[in-house]
Amino acid sequence: MDKLIINGGKKLSGDVTVSGSKNASLPIFISTILAPGCHEISNVPFLRDINTTIKVLEQLGARVDGKGNVVKIDTTDLNSFEATYDLVRTMRASVLVLGPLLARFGQARVSLPGGCAIGARPINLHLKGLAALGAEITLEHGYVEAKAKKLKGARIHFDLPTVGGTEQLLMAAATAKGETILENAAREPEIVDHADILNKMGAKIEGAGTDTIRIVGVDGLHPTSHTVMPDRIEAGTFMVAAAMTGGDIRIHNMRLDHLDALAFKLQDAGVEISNKDNIVRVKGPKKIKSVNIKTRPYPGFPTDMQAQFMALMCIAEGASVISENIFENRFMHVSELLRFGADITVEGNTATVKGVKKLSGAPVMATDLRASASLILAALAADSTSEVSRIYHLDRGYESIEKKLAGLGADIVRVKDESQ
Repeated sequence: MDKLIINGGKKLSGDVTVSGSKNASLPIFISTILAPGCHEISNVPFLRDINTTIKVLEQLGARVDGKGNVVKIDTTDLNSFEATYDLVRTMRASVLVLGPLLARFGQARVSLPGGCAIGARPINLHLKGLAALGAEITLEHGYVEAKAKKLKGARIHFDLPTVGGTEQLLMAAATAKGETILENAAREPEIVDHADILNKMGAKIEGAGTDTIRIVGVDGLHPTSHTVMPDRIEAGTFMVAAAMTGGDIRIHNMRLDHLDALAFKLQDAGVEISNKDNIVRVKGPKKIKSVNIKTRPYPGFPTDMQAQFMALMCIAEGASVISENIFENRFMHVSELLRFGADITVEGNTATVKGVKKLSGAPVMATDLRASASLILAALAADSTSEVSRIYHLDRGYESIEKKLAGLGADIVRVKDESQ
């Protein structure tokens, strides 16, 4: 097991390039199940979750070949409609194979994903939607078993916007008979990217990126090639890194319009942000102002940036209030931020952060993917050495982040954690 050693206090400067989006890549990979043949996906990040998705596809009978950031997926000879517990338990997004397997084979058997560190994240909205399309669903021995000779279009209203549920039904409805309308659908850019590749395969999807998506089922889909969108959460993490260190960095391969809510809050905090020729420049202020945030579904403030923004508020002037409205257990990073000398109190889904003059280096432990990023940010701003352990969480969603930060002037190295 690895850990990061970080000597803080260095201003970050220079250029950094954002990798392809993890959260877009996973459903894009899974959508290849629907179209037998060889697909080529480019701008793919090297991540643990990507490797897990590849293992799921290979277990189903796909042939996967990855060279650099280009992955070829051949789904011609799929011979299984079951995704087992040993893989689904390591990555919740694996449950997305349920819809496309059902559409292709008329049946699917997929392990229930269970809970995770940041909350339960049940899949009831996935199952409710599939049932509306005509699937017969049973839950037995920890597995979802679904059957349908032919899925049929339906009007489906989500009780809450759900990214996974929207992705699930985009795939299931793409070859269903008739028209499907998804109401109160998730609006994230990753949904748009997912719809884009499905349309390239021959699907008829309109309205992705809005709360109402219309899908007209087609008889079949064909293989295609696609370039994955940039990872907006990685880009946002670099923006906060520049702000926290008083740095000046230029971020390449990012879409600032995907991060409007974060950019506005950073500007309120005194951060300078400019966009020229698709290169976003971020300059940290001498003094950070306190700002309140409330996480919301897109286009609101992203829950995946809450931990990183909290780290920034730890060194802001005054007090800020952070409300987490997406996941019920996403303040696990607070106890670790306190080890740096932060002043944070939590009541329910609200954290009050009183800024301190400086953070002090400390040994800390990551509890989930975005929490690990917040600890790295705090360590970069701290006045001495920090050790961040359990960074296998980090490797799920950030491609070589320590190398990218080192390229910006950070004093950061990855070493083996002999204590584990």
